[in-house]
Amino acid sequence: QDNRISIWSAGDLGNAGLSGEYHGEPNLLCDIQHNGDVMDMQFLDQERIVVASSTGAVTIFRHHQNNQTLSANHRWEKAHYHVDQDTSCGGAACTGVVCNNPEIVTVGEDGRINLFRADQKDAVRTIDNADSSTLHAVTFLRTTEILTVNSIGQLKIWDLRQQRNEPSQIFSLAGDRVPLHCVDRHPNQQHIVATGGQDGMLSIWDIRQGTMPVSLLNAHEAEMWEVHFHPSDPDHLFTCSEDGSLWHWDTSTNVSEKPSFLHQGGRSTAYLSHSTINQSVVSAWLSSDPTKDRMEITNLIPNQTLSVNSLDVLGPCLVYGTDAEAIYVNRQLFA
Repeated sequence: QDNRISIWSAGDLGNAGLSGEYHGEPNLLCDIQHNGDVMDMQFLDQERIVVASSTGAVTIFRHHQNNQTLSANHRWEKAHYHVDQDTSCGGAACTGVVCNNPEIVTVGEDGRINLFRADQKDAVRTIDNADSSTLHAVTFLRTTEILTVNSIGQLKIWDLRQQRNEPSQIFSLAGDRVPLHCVDRHPNQQHIVATGGQDGMLSIWDIRQGTMPVSLLNAHEAEMWEVHFHPSDPDHLFTCSEDGSLWHWDTSTNVSEKPSFLHQGGRSTAYLSHSTINQSVVSAWLSSDPTKDRMEITNLIPNQTLSVNSLDVLGPCLVYGTDAEAIYVNRQLFA
């Protein structure tokens, strides 16, 4: 009932012991009350965080680093709504936000897409009936284009320069309309996109060709909540799931010679041959190069039972949050 946005300091790498275990306690710097469930959030810049609420509101909070406080900087009260903006109970959950300062794009259960600017009171652009189903996640493809995924298994590209309110391209999973929950694009090769959804499968798409994924990889046993390419080393991809697992997918070469990434826990390795990842796949993720013949998959938290709801990755550091109401920091990703 009582939700909060919190800023933590996870301390320095200098405190890690010999075995890579981290010794300092994470430190709560400040927090602030938040109305509704926090559905998604992203830093807009060094000081501002954009937060999506189940009430349909989108809020920018400012982190004041000099005195370690948080304050609400700006709020779009009913960015998402079912009936009309004026009904008190008509809010629809805002399910996803993505920032490219000063622009902020939000999507929601109402199938609406909003484009906001951090310095403007009203939306710059709203696509009211962008989708007849729930939009679950959004990310930038380029500065003027966004990708959305919805609850009937579709991936759509929207060109924000176009005035018409239709997607410029629609891709979909064949057959079953499995809801897609998450999407990320390859940081260097923007035509490569990864999505995950209700059935736990990882789909890799090449948006230059066809309207279906180039590969479908068996992954989790329940919903996949988040998928992320490593921002500076995109041969590595991370996915997390309702089934309590968090997988590290490694398509870099010579995987067999690599030491185990983790000091604790077992590791499950699956080698996928070309029959699984079909021939058209290039770039490590989409390649027919025989040296890229295998992919190593490691479950980074083998004995977890509760859902892993969110993850983020930067450098050697992985952060994830679970239904245990805990946040975990792994600083030794490639150790």
